[in-house]
Amino acid sequence: MNGDRTPVGQVRPSQLLWTYGPGALVDLPSLSVVTLGIDKWELSRCPPLEEARLLAAVRRELGPQVQSLRMPPFQRSENVDPFSAEAFIGVPVRPFPRWLRCVKCGLLSAYDTGLFECKEHRFRPERTRFVHKDCKGSKDDQPARDADAVPARFLLACRNGHLDDFPWDYFVHNGPSPCKGTLRFYESDASLQTENLWVKCDGCGAARSMAQAFGKVGRENLPGCRGRHPHVDHFDSGCTEEARAVLLGATNSWFPITLSALAIPLTSDPIVQLVQDGWDYFGDLESEEQVAVTVKTLKKTGALSGIDKHSPKAIWQVIQQIKIGNAGGGVTEADIKGPEWSVLTDPNPPTDWPHFLSKTVAAPKAFEKKIASVLLLERLREVNALIGFTRVEAPEEATDVNQRPPRAALCRVAPQWVPATEVHGEGIFVRFDEAAVKAWESKLAVVSRLAKIEAGHRGWRNARKLDPAEGFPGIRYAMLHTLSHLLIRELALECGYNAASIRERIYADTEGDSPQAGILIYTAAADSDGTLGGLVELGRPDNLGRLLKQALGRAGICSSDPLCSEHNPETDRSLHAAACHACSFVSETSCEKGNRYIDRALVVPTLEVTDAAFFD
Repeated sequence: MNGDRTPVGQVRPSQLLWTYGPGALVDLPSLSVVTLGIDKWELSRCPPLEEARLLAAVRRELGPQVQSLRMPPFQRSENVDPFSAEAFIGVPVRPFPRWLRCVKCGLLSAYDTGLFECKEHRFRPERTRFVHKDCKGSKDDQPARDADAVPARFLLACRNGHLDDFPWDYFVHNGPSPCKGTLRFYESDASLQTENLWVKCDGCGAARSMAQAFGKVGRENLPGCRGRHPHVDHFDSGCTEEARAVLLGATNSWFPITLSALAIPLTSDPIVQLVQDGWDYFGDLESEEQVAVTVKTLKKTGALSGIDKHSPKAIWQVIQQIKIGNAGGGVTEADIKGPEWSVLTDPNPPTDWPHFLSKTVAAPKAFEKKIASVLLLERLREVNALIGFTRVEAPEEATDVNQRPPRAALCRVAPQWVPATEVHGEGIFVRFDEAAVKAWESKLAVVSRLAKIEAGHRGWRNARKLDPAEGFPGIRYAMLHTLSHLLIRELALECGYNAASIRERIYADTEGDSPQAGILIYTAAADSDGTLGGLVELGRPDNLGRLLKQALGRAGICSSDPLCSEHNPETDRSLHAAACHACSFVSETSCEKGNRYIDRALVVPTLEVTDAAFFD
């Protein structure tokens, strides 16, 4: 990470999608910075990623001008000469908030007023910091020496994705004031509760507790939102959302909006698949000679793995077929999971592709009436793309775009590319018998359970002023989602992976011609840790059957029962029923719904409900 060509710290490339993307604050040991928009990133340092289906989905969201998915820039070696050109490879950042506080005298001022100085530490970037020069202490009676200056811990944010400095002058003077006195921040007690934190003006003596910046009182004491986007140096005009005080480092200051897709073959011919995946390279070519030059370039860069195994003549023939519409396949499906379901449920699935290696095994004998098939994915790749972010409120699922929270942009203009990462791993795909699922859905107890969960869904969305008729995934999804969580918890105990490294994809769409009822549990790691083989081995019939029995056995009784099993989502307007951290919740990075729409009673009999379970 670089600020004005000064290295200030390090983060992992994947963190630039999930934690520290454009517009997010990075709270480093000695300073706080905001990641700038992708239009400020050095494009030549961002390697391209090929995944045609995901790129098509991104274009549907952001527009046809998006040309590529690209990985964030990264240094290829940890031992980098701090004076070399490679030392400056990184993501541009800028100090934010602008206001700093001297830890010795409490002086509160913006860093660009000249009262603070940046001390660069090229050999240890994490030690780069601001100092208050010649500070003489809070009583101005100590020998002058430099004192550390740390970021002020309060900011303003609004639901429209805006983020601004806290209005210190406005707040302490209770509105606009001609007073130009210096401000000081101090604690009135050892406890760091907001009522003990004060800001005071040296010029007029005005003082105010930070407790008056929060809650209903804060709405009266804070100005309106200025519409600021610090990552793109822009102010939106006419923002009507209420600006609220947030703490630096608070989790609600930045929520990523991402899309993900599995790298799956969409055609039966490898060369056709490769050409379609790299169509951005081949679409404008007009001769076999141009194809040969492009293939040589791709081989050097490694951008399209496996394309060099085919002759330019064969590739040119495929290009011509695609242009006249005879090659089949292609990216035309609006739904990302639809093509994945078709491949995963194919009676003869692809067995050996560069990013997809599968093997069909029998279902566990004890569950043959419930499970239709099991597919072991020994090689798998997932690609994730960042398309925007929200603040204050997390983005919620809704089929109507108008019902979603406002999505802040990654850059000031329409993006030409978006940040993306790829992870390699392995997985287990379990497809359930459609007849068994339909028979379960028709039970009166299941219909009754559906009514309670749906009532909780409506209450939850009404409380957030969202359309209650939107976003409910259905009772089938809730059952599959719960079973997926139970399996993830059980697999993590035996497969050797960290529980947070295991993820899920739920296939429960019933609107198409082919109703879906399946779960994919897979590992996803940015290095070889996701391909150790431990998860696939547990997908074999004997192992999977044993793990399913253990998972269902543990789910029958929760250590929080009877409170957990008696939980009614209708009364407290929540999105889960008989579920809690003790029995069925998993890491938020593992769950595709943020631990929502989970109910143990839909999978196994509980103390409260005994007749709504899919499994006896």
